Amino acid sequence: MDHMSPRLRTFLSEPIGEKNVAWVDGVSRELAINLCTKGFNKAYILLGQFLLMHKNEAEFQKWLICCCGATES
Repeated sequence: MDHMSPRLRTFLSEPIGEKNVAWVDGVSRELAINLCTKGFNKAYILLGQFLLMHKNEAEFQKWLICCCGATES
């Protein structure tokens, strides 16, 4: 677990609950604003979208880029 970023470690330290999407590791401020605008304001809602895509990481990343303005990294 030493390879985790401080942001991820903080996020995982307690239940997801009502955490804002901006707390998700890898979500920039700009992306968080775009996600909130589209109704994905909570981390659990974003997780739900990932699960609806059958946990397909490539499809989820493509959705984030195409629909939410994420940048490729």
